[in-house]
Amino acid sequence: MKITLYHLAQRFVGIKEVPGKQHNPLILSMLQLDAAWPEGDEVAWCSGFLNFICWLLRLPRSKSLRARSWLGVGTPVMLEDARVGWDIVILSRGPGEQPGPEVIDAPGHVGLYAGHYTTRVLLLGGNQSDTVQVSQYARDRILGVRRLHDDTE
Repeated sequence: MKITLYHLAQRFVGIKEVPGKQHNPLILSMLQLDAAWPEGDEVAWCSGFLNFICWLLRLPRSKSLRARSWLGVGTPVMLEDARVGWDIVILSRGPGEQPGPEVIDAPGHVGLYAGHYTTRVLLLGGNQSDTVQVSQYARDRILGVRRLHDDTE
């Protein structure tokens, strides 16, 4: 069996931030893989989590803590063609008017594709309610879907 991004990420489900002055050392390691400045786990760490999983599997990664940095990694695919295990989804952050995918230096969120419904997309990711878990997001927040690896290789 080939291990996929999704299979490996599932092993981290339940990892969460430590409230207060203490911090989860695993999350700090994920963050500091690509940036020296994070001193705590109470920062946006969705991209750090995904970079860590990709680093473990030696897959292409953004090497940035910005979620939208993933728009420049891998091959674009349509949501209808997305595959659990291999694809990531990049979202705008929060409700209201947000910049489009051409603006990388803006808030966002990134996670592993876990399925979708008519109006919702499921993502397995870090920093989803301060933990690694599967969460639902509105499909109209999707900025892009990327395939980092072709499982036919």
